[in-house]
Amino acid sequence: MANIPLRKARAIIRHCMQKGAEMELKPLSVIVLDDGGNILAFERADGAAPGRFQIAHGKAYGAVMLGMAGQAQMARAEAQAYFMQAVNGAFGGAVVPVPGGILVRNQSGQVIGAVGVTGDTSDNDATVGLAGIEAVGLTGEP
Repeated sequence: MANIPLRKARAIIRHCMQKGAEMELKPLSVIVLDDGGNILAFERADGAAPGRFQIAHGKAYGAVMLGMAGQAQMARAEAQAYFMQAVNGAFGGAVVPVPGGILVRNQSGQVIGAVGVTGDTSDNDATVGLAGIEAVGLTGEP
């Protein structure tokens, strides 16, 4: 089992927050999960709504548990809503199938976790998440 080291998880969050500030986005919340869907690190910017934890978690959790990033989940939900409803039933409603849930891969292409970003538009959330992942030398799949 390969995972994102804690120091990299914290660095991903730091870089995401910096990128969000550079882009002048609304206050963000960022979570990093390991390859089993467990929380490694989370941060909510000043001014971010308190419910953003659940949204960030749902974006990342869906990505890692399905092996399908947020953009692919959204496309699947649009094409087969019943599938995502069934998935959400299986995972207790914890999946948020929209961009901003990003799979994290190591240099070998193995999934080692996921990042969830929320607070602005889903597309901006995904852009920020990718920037944070790439800043630590890993590969993101939005």
